[in-house]
Amino acid sequence: MPINQTTKTVKKEFPSIDGSVLEGIAKALGDTNRGLTGPEIDKFILEAKLINVDPGITKWKRLFNSFVEFQNRKKFSNNILTFITKSMNPARYMGDKERFDLLRDELNKRLGFIGYFLTEEGRLTNTSSTTTISEAEQRINRLKSKLENRNCHEKIFEFCIAELVAENYFHTVFEATKSIAEVMRNKTGLTSDGSALVDTCFSLSNPLIQINDLSTETKQSEHKGFANLIRGVFGMFRNTTAHAPSVIWQIDEEDALDILSTISLIHRKLDY
Repeated sequence: MPINQTTKTVKKEFPSIDGSVLEGIAKALGDTNRGLTGPEIDKFILEAKLINVDPGITKWKRLFNSFVEFQNRKKFSNNILTFITKSMNPARYMGDKERFDLLRDELNKRLGFIGYFLTEEGRLTNTSSTTTISEAEQRINRLKSKLENRNCHEKIFEFCIAELVAENYFHTVFEATKSIAEVMRNKTGLTSDGSALVDTCFSLSNPLIQINDLSTETKQSEHKGFANLIRGVFGMFRNTTAHAPSVIWQIDEEDALDILSTISLIHRKLDY
């Protein structure tokens, strides 16, 4: 009579996560503005079979202590990874994609140091590890990615790459507006700036730059309107960012995307 054999599935144990990375993950998940709420943390600690070590303290510290307790006891990180995927299930963020995207980006900056990446589907996958802050930020950079999705003009990236990588909206806009004048000077050989530069470049009697052949009244109106658009961009964005400190004149991501898209349009017209 044959002997019945039972095959036992051995659960893979994922290596422990470095304490500094664990702290960063906890801070991202427990962020005051976009992170998990207190009740959400309680729920996912329970679902991930962690221990709520210090339920009365700051959110991120509570998470960090829970993560550390588990790793010290078990010597692997499985349940911590389970916490991340359960809390970042995209179905939970229906109607609030912005929060999901922001939280996922911040997590991925930390997860990159241990060779993980959280996908849009809320799954953890392996990736090459990052070793520096700049590399982590460049890999996850939201503003640059969104501008690429909008097919923005190459001059935006040429003039603003350092600011884009740092996601510095204020200085990205400032550098982008300066790129308009620089291109106009390169095309004409002029050395002036601001309205004086625009007036000379787009004079109807002797235009140094044209966006059409000026053969009709409509095309002349387009030409003059384009010149006014550049003046407006200089007056509203370049001059303001040049003189006002960023703490007073603040630019958020949505504003930056719209402003940079307008500047991209200007560069496309200047290519005529």
